[in-house]
Amino acid sequence: MLRSCCRPLERCFGRRSGDGLFWHMDLKPHASGDFSIAVVQANSSLEDQSQVFTSPSATYVGVYDGHGGPEASRFVNKHLFSYLQKFSTEYGGMSADVIKKAFNATEEDFVHLVKQSLPLRPQIASVGSCCLVGAISDGELFVANLGDSRAVLGRRDLEDPKSTVVAERLSTDHNVSCEEVRKEVESLHPDDSAVVVYCRGVWRIKGIIQESHALPLGAPSHAAEVKSSMCSMHEIYMKIS
Repeated sequence: MLRSCCRPLERCFGRRSGDGLFWHMDLKPHASGDFSIAVVQANSSLEDQSQVFTSPSATYVGVYDGHGGPEASRFVNKHLFSYLQKFSTEYGGMSADVIKKAFNATEEDFVHLVKQSLPLRPQIASVGSCCLVGAISDGELFVANLGDSRAVLGRRDLEDPKSTVVAERLSTDHNVSCEEVRKEVESLHPDDSAVVVYCRGVWRIKGIIQESHALPLGAPSHAAEVKSSMCSMHEIYMKIS
């Protein structure tokens, strides 16, 4: 969660606490306000990753929902932000193209790792990860999404103490449970009548996963969706989950 306020930035490294399946970080300052993180582990092996990077000029938040194993989400957690920093420096600031380049470079590196590991670890070919990233740089908010994680922005007129917070979804769910997404996937694979099947009570791609967009971007998938908007004091918090 990111909350708007006017507090100076302090670089924070956070600490974990909890009962082994749950941990959280209390509010810490970043360049545009405060942030906190909470994680609940649902599986015996934690397949998901999350991270926050802060600097005097930018804040990055990432949530990576792994499936099939933890390898993909861990890889994204380790490499994606480095590419964001690299390309934003090379291209003179953050932009939608910079974020897409970072996603593509991370994917290329992961595919290379999969190809190298395949002879000894064939199961690695079946792992993947949804990726949701929020970046605030120079007063502009970017949200990039692959998969069905969700970013929600809370808006309120701070000059009106009686105003209520209004939730605005910043990302689109890429999940075949949505009829529109299901039809899109089917149209991209007209020769595969079983590309989307109803399995175990839900629609799934090849009977395995529900997400139509994920990393690696092997079929059926697409490039990351990136949206941007200017930040203002009307925005109280952003939730990424």
